[in-house]
Amino acid sequence: MTVRITAVCLGNICRSPIAAAVLAHELSDLDVEVDSMGTGPWHIGEGADPRAVVALARAGYEFEHAARQASKAELADSHLVLAMDVDNQRNLQRIGVDSVLIRTFDPEADEVEVPDPFYGGPEGFDDVVVMIQATVPGVRARVVELGG
Repeated sequence: MTVRITAVCLGNICRSPIAAAVLAHELSDLDVEVDSMGTGPWHIGEGADPRAVVALARAGYEFEHAARQASKAELADSHLVLAMDVDNQRNLQRIGVDSVLIRTFDPEADEVEVPDPFYGGPEGFDDVVVMIQATVPGVRARVVELGG
């Protein structure tokens, strides 16, 4: 069975595209599809923030991206919805979608949220890549558990 993972943040141009790129690459040996969406409509159709693209390239990841807005219908086929922070998780609950905070898959995480790097410098985007990389073993275990 193909396990479908969707990473969700606010605008779908920073954190969730980073998560999707990292997870898709790191889990490519499993039967998995990885996608990303945002809970807000501000950036629909736009590419990822250039700072996210650079941070991913520095870490060795490539990807293509066009921002999309999350909806219950769009997420109906997802087996695992990964929210970047508590606000994203609340927004998903409001539309009737269950999610898990992605950093719960990192047993060493000191916080449950992936901070939004949008208003900061490029180092915040690098930090997000590292945070997502730390979740890979836990997400991998969940995907295997789900049959992927």
